[in-house]
Amino acid sequence: MKIPLYLAATTAMVAPSPAQAQRHVEDCPVSDDCASPADNGRNAIVVTATGAPSTPADAGQAITLIDAGLIAQRQFSTIADLLATVPGVTATQTGPIGGFSAIRIRGAEGEQTLTLIDGVKINDPAAPGGGFDFANLLTGNVDSIEILRGANSVPWGSQAIGGIVNIATRRPGEGTSGGGRLEYGANDRFTAVGHANYGSGAFRASLGGGYFTDDGISAAAGGTEADGYRQTAANGRIEIDIADAATVDLRGYYADSRADMDGFPPPFYSLADTPQYATARQLAGYAGLRVRTGTLQHIFAVTLNDIDRDNYASPAATAADFFTRGKATRFEYKGDWAIAAGLRAVFGAEHERSRLFDGFLTAKSHVSGGYVQLVAKPFEALTLTGGARLDDHKTYGNKATFSANAAWRVGENMVLRAAYAEGFKAPTLYQLYSFYGDPDLQPEIAKSYEIGAEQWLLARRIRFALTAWQRRTTNQIDFDLLLYRYNNIARSRGKGVEAELELRPSDRLTFAANYSYTDSEGRQENVASYSRLLRRPVHSLNTAIDWTAFGKLKLGASLRMVSDSRDGFGGTTRIDGFAIASIRAAVPVTQNLEVYGRVENLFDDRYQTVAGYNAYGRNGHIGVRAKF
Repeated sequence: MKIPLYLAATTAMVAPSPAQAQRHVEDCPVSDDCASPADNGRNAIVVTATGAPSTPADAGQAITLIDAGLIAQRQFSTIADLLATVPGVTATQTGPIGGFSAIRIRGAEGEQTLTLIDGVKINDPAAPGGGFDFANLLTGNVDSIEILRGANSVPWGSQAIGGIVNIATRRPGEGTSGGGRLEYGANDRFTAVGHANYGSGAFRASLGGGYFTDDGISAAAGGTEADGYRQTAANGRIEIDIADAATVDLRGYYADSRADMDGFPPPFYSLADTPQYATARQLAGYAGLRVRTGTLQHIFAVTLNDIDRDNYASPAATAADFFTRGKATRFEYKGDWAIAAGLRAVFGAEHERSRLFDGFLTAKSHVSGGYVQLVAKPFEALTLTGGARLDDHKTYGNKATFSANAAWRVGENMVLRAAYAEGFKAPTLYQLYSFYGDPDLQPEIAKSYEIGAEQWLLARRIRFALTAWQRRTTNQIDFDLLLYRYNNIARSRGKGVEAELELRPSDRLTFAANYSYTDSEGRQENVASYSRLLRRPVHSLNTAIDWTAFGKLKLGASLRMVSDSRDGFGGTTRIDGFAIASIRAAVPVTQNLEVYGRVENLFDDRYQTVAGYNAYGRNGHIGVRAKF
């Protein structure tokens, strides 16, 4: 791995620090007060810890927060690239934007990452493994992202084994406002994003839309034909107060995408240029009612996740070679009860019905579940959380899940954390009912442990955090070559350390860094020894520096360093590590207008995150942001 030494020396102590540049996350679904940006993000609002609003200082698990300001500052086009800068997170992609993109947290499978947008679970019910493809998730009108690292199925249910990615678009507020941005750059990449807000009295609405197109590069490393991508997206949120303590909450997200692909054509059946392309249309909808009755807060909601995918042999094709239709409808209730001073109960019940159709297979399933968590504060500095969950699935029956964690504030500037959490992942419709399926499959089960500390020094101008974790997963579903079907034949284990550092020598200068050590191994039951899991680098380092210079000129640089990993059948292919540097700048023209630009992969490093697939070389982009 070649690293520009002078750049490494300059930025070896700095990286994006999303945990501290936070305004707010999600929308506090069972609370009226959710804007709490005080104390450098220490008292920001998070929801992934318990499913209800809490502060990071009260959470026993590691949580990273990214707000709209940091998203704009970093200037990434995709959520996956932004998540790759978070400790413990690995992002891989098959080629340019539009290629399949997986997010793995703490070495778990990409399908074991639970993803939500505006409160809706958006993992694909029609995908063989049930994961979410981050290829079609752009930064667009995303307002905040919350990442919980570690298992947490008690409040969230299936798939929360590696962690949770919770995405929120702009929440409506009072008054009239809006904004947008236009961007153009390498590979004829063009971005147009806009949003508007209106709020008066009992009515508040926020609407947004975007268009993105990129001519791309060849997905195949040996190819010459560029594989392009385009997306049209829209989102909206409406809140209506129907009484003093009752609010109707409506949310919607839609994305229509088209991506060119490379395939494995005859006669060699190796990755090469092909005229194939794929389309995806995803609709996520949420309709809820928030009600407060004394010390008890309620939310009743119905959510919809509808995904259509079509693959075509060429632009001339009149019908898809392959398609899937996935749909999940969810009915849920959440409660948050302040029982007494220092004692709180967070509980809920839910029922989900999912459906898959691919032209040959029609499959349906349903699951019902309930959970309860007690959050106790024996004294102000100590928060203890414990919970249990019970699910009843159509095929495998009952599954119980448990968790417990503690957060102890040692004075004003230190927090100690410890957590035990369980996660599970239900078998997918494809794994249960396809030609290769088995209706007797059991859920995957994970048990995770972590301890951590967070320290602030020198009037909170220095922040350091250290977390050590371990996870064991059993009953993992893999393809059994002997039985030629899916089977619960795999298990994995992982351990690691995550370190974060932030320095603020002045209000104009920020240095930050995060380092992750991720040791993840797996084996099948008929194999005695464990082997390194694919596409999981052991070491990663993210660094960044941001400086406001010469009045209001904003300058920044980032460096992402990743060690070698393995890929291919049996892990026989080595993926070399890499170091990718980027620079960026932004300057306000007026109070409401800003010009910005960036150069990604500054030194034109040739690298891959998936063996055989290209990644972008040096590329530059320039844009303008406006608000009113």
